[in-house]
Amino acid sequence: MNVLNRLVAWTTRRGISVWGSRVLAVRGRKSGEWRRTPVNLLTVDGAQYLVAPRGHVQWTHNMRAAGGGELHLGKHVQEFTAVEVADDAKPALLRAYLKRWKAEVGVFFDGVGPDSSDAELRAAAPKHPVFRITTTGFAGPAA
Repeated sequence: MNVLNRLVAWTTRRGISVWGSRVLAVRGRKSGEWRRTPVNLLTVDGAQYLVAPRGHVQWTHNMRAAGGGELHLGKHVQEFTAVEVADDAKPALLRAYLKRWKAEVGVFFDGVGPDSSDAELRAAAPKHPVFRITTTGFAGPAA
């Protein structure tokens, strides 16, 4: 997985999106330094979301503290704000995410997939943070 993440991040930094990939930049909650990680940008009914397939990891903690960040695709940088989605609202989003990226991230969902029941997806929801993002501007080319 680490090799795949590096490959996706490398191609995304060069402006090639792999199935919606972006490089997320969010300020560290303790250091204030920019932290970067590859993510998959999910669009459902015109709204955009970031899903944490690996659960409560550093970028999710930083996102809660920062309330937003930047999405990078090559030299293009999009600033955004983020609001965490409540667990009860996650099943449809997790289903859409798994429908698109199960081959890449399914191992982190303990057997839950796009064909799982709403109850099974709801049971998995607390383990997988989801953020609805709203773009606030174009930050220009990345430095």
